[in-house]
Amino acid sequence: MSNPFPGMDPYLEDDLWTSVHTDLCSEIVRQLAPKLRPKYAVLSARRVIVAPPDEGEDVSWSRFPDVGVLATGAPDWHAAGTLTAPVVLPVALSDPIPQISVEIRDVAQRRLVTCIEVLSPTNKQGPGREEYAGKRLQMLAGDAHLVEVDLLRVGSRFPTAQPLPDAPYFVFISHAGRRRNVDVWPIALDQPLPTFPIPMLPDDPPVPLDLQQALSVVYEIIGYDELIDYRQPLPGPLTPAQAAWVEERLKRAGRR
Repeated sequence: MSNPFPGMDPYLEDDLWTSVHTDLCSEIVRQLAPKLRPKYAVLSARRVIVAPPDEGEDVSWSRFPDVGVLATGAPDWHAAGTLTAPVVLPVALSDPIPQISVEIRDVAQRRLVTCIEVLSPTNKQGPGREEYAGKRLQMLAGDAHLVEVDLLRVGSRFPTAQPLPDAPYFVFISHAGRRRNVDVWPIALDQPLPTFPIPMLPDDPPVPLDLQQALSVVYEIIGYDELIDYRQPLPGPLTPAQAAWVEERLKRAGRR
């Protein structure tokens, strides 16, 4: 079976997103590279951020095994050669989090022409949001185009002076030559993901990126539908109308 939704599968926003993010970036590279050779190279770029856990953050999901024994009462310091076992708790460590992006560079000078960022939850909330906001500011101060693909319903969005349309997903394109405006593609839950133009150097026309095709390819190859239990409630915020549409869509697809 395939994606039961016409566009983005909102169930992918949960614990599968790390894999989806990596696979989608790879498919974007595969789709664009043949269209741009030999003048441009399309490359995957990887960086790692270390995001400290927030104060009070629930770390019960930690990968450390639960081997503690919960003690009751105070330790018996006077027992003959024995001590009551301590309480063992997971440590709130700072985990390295990989971040994948797509870079388009001109072959002649290796300069960055366009950066495509498929946002992850770390880019949009928590301590990692500041790291990504700094990278965005650096990009907006430079000479390269910035494309943000935001397929996550929670967290902060690209900063705009006016409110964004009411939509769960967006694509933003900031052109190097006109930073005071940003092109915005709002994407409804019941719509296919758009095909939008990737800007190049001034002498070259933009190249289309079919985001729905990219998602569909990785969805089918990996078989994400086999990893999702569609009988469970959809995580994340939904309006009553969206919740009703999701329920009806899954029933028609035989998933409920």
